[in-house]
Amino acid sequence: MSTHRRHTPAPDAPVLGGVVGACHDADVKLALSPATDSVLTGAVEVARAALLEGTPADQVGEHLGIWAEDGLTATHVFACVHPGYVGWHWAVTVSRVEEAELVTVDEVVLLPGDAAIVAPRWVPYKERLQPGDLSPGDLLPVDDDDPRLVPTYLVGADEDVDRGQVKVVAADLGLGRVRTLSVEGRDLAAQRWHDGVGGPEAPIAKQAPHNCWSCGFLVLLAGPMSSTFGVCANGNANDDGRVVTLDHGCGAHSEVKLTRTQQPAPMPDHVFDSFTEDRETF
Repeated sequence: MSTHRRHTPAPDAPVLGGVVGACHDADVKLALSPATDSVLTGAVEVARAALLEGTPADQVGEHLGIWAEDGLTATHVFACVHPGYVGWHWAVTVSRVEEAELVTVDEVVLLPGDAAIVAPRWVPYKERLQPGDLSPGDLLPVDDDDPRLVPTYLVGADEDVDRGQVKVVAADLGLGRVRTLSVEGRDLAAQRWHDGVGGPEAPIAKQAPHNCWSCGFLVLLAGPMSSTFGVCANGNANDDGRVVTLDHGCGAHSEVKLTRTQQPAPMPDHVFDSFTEDRETF
């Protein structure tokens, strides 16, 4: 199926003609409006002939309407009856020079309507990756201008002085981390952790009797994250080894106690069979 450069009309473009009809579920909706340029409006057959130059006749349906691109340019719409393009329509743009009767065909294109099946928006592979997608041996390089990272020597002032000095020297010597987390990268991570399974809105946290900040199994983080996050060190908890917010929680809190009704029923006393001994005595 041959088409020329893709062309999309402006959403607020005035309409020169009305809808003649609909064909093959094209779902083309053009508002009725009186024609303002009789030369462009009358160029239906010119537009159809240009369309048929590269398209089989059995794929072109009836003329559906015409909308204006500007004062001297308009687009004719034809139904597409190709079974593989349900909901699409042909658009042929024509124009003329001012005070001229000759119409020139600018482009021919196949456009989707509201009911058309189109491919999903392309997403770069880096944006499609989810935690757990990387397999052993896979590499995921970071762009040089990734806003989540900055040169380590630029953030030395954000940490304590001694560590900052070490970072500067290590960077100058080509040792240690060349880049470290930027403020933007830190904020993105903090938001992601807060909204995840280790945050306060997790279902398990909403049912927890206490928060993580008072749990003996919480390992606090150092640096600017320490006031909001920690790491769970309870091997019996779902979040063991994960970053959790201080207002997260679960039923494995170090100070959790069972109520009397939640405690297991006490074992009954042992039963002593004295009947046999009594018979032996007599």
